[in-house]
Amino acid sequence: MKIDVSIISSGHHVADARLHRLAAALHRAGLSVEVIARGETFEAPPDARFRAAYGDTGKFSRVIRALTLPFMARGEVIIAIDPDLSLPLLIAGNIRKRKVVCDVHEDYVSLLRDRNWAKGVVGLFARKIARDATKIAAEADLTIVADEHVPPLNAKNRIVVRNLPDFTVIHLTESFDESPRAVYIGDVRKSRGLHSMLAAIESAPHWRLDVVGPVAPVDQLFVDEWLASSPARERVHFYGRCAPVESWRIARGAWVGLSILDPTPAFLEAVPSKVYEYAAAGLGIISSPLPRVVALLEGRAAFASTPGEIASALEWWSAHPEEWRSARAASSQIVESGDPYSPFAERIRALLRPRR
Repeated sequence: MKIDVSIISSGHHVADARLHRLAAALHRAGLSVEVIARGETFEAPPDARFRAAYGDTGKFSRVIRALTLPFMARGEVIIAIDPDLSLPLLIAGNIRKRKVVCDVHEDYVSLLRDRNWAKGVVGLFARKIARDATKIAAEADLTIVADEHVPPLNAKNRIVVRNLPDFTVIHLTESFDESPRAVYIGDVRKSRGLHSMLAAIESAPHWRLDVVGPVAPVDQLFVDEWLASSPARERVHFYGRCAPVESWRIARGAWVGLSILDPTPAFLEAVPSKVYEYAAAGLGIISSPLPRVVALLEGRAAFASTPGEIASALEWWSAHPEEWRSARAASSQIVESGDPYSPFAERIRALLRPRR
């Protein structure tokens, strides 16, 4: 069977939410999609052909994937969603006469400042690779970026594809749990509020917390020790990595979505995708006061940075449910109806050769 588009990843797991959103948009546009990434078939986008990528999470396996996946992909258009794929992808595209697309969904250089391993000489080397990969991505047939400020700003063919909700997966919640429950969906690490959320739930005895997403290896020992010793451990459940459909099934009925990000360089200029997703699901939102989030949600959400502030916001809403209902109704207004991914799908369609 002819494959129109291949989505390849050297580092992301196939359950990655953005990968699912892009694949779903292409399928809705009538294009056939192949996905090659780490993971299992049941975690892959349901309407795509999935091929498991070689190896584990180690650096050697990732290098092998980066060098080989652009030559394995069967699509007429190949979309790469990792920076280390940029150069191999452009080389493969020239050799194989394929259209190539680089998805730059983060400001990679800024993001590295949030990674404990990216220090010293290793950090300098990693940032050089990130800068070079971003420059190379600008030469692709199409460069996708996740927000206006995300480089490369000078790509020859650039489209902004924000991480907005996929309404085929996320639905407005109409019934809520009898007892209040908060949910966090995303990467689970200290810089994304892990420690603060757990400390807050200890001080908010009326609340439960569901954490959906992979725990960063550097934070796993902390989580294990907390679950072994905290008096609140019975009120917190870690689900690990889940595909988007399962993640939002877990969130159904929750009262509040948490988005507690440290003010790192990458996050200061961003609006986290989970903010829009929580709003689309009709949840109350408690967010750290990042500048763009405050501008978007002022008067529609609670802002908190410390465990005490998070706990106070949770307890206030459980004691005053009418204010929680008002806030969730207000936050849901920031989400526009329609399909925000259709312009992306049409730009990909334009790269395809006319069918005979």
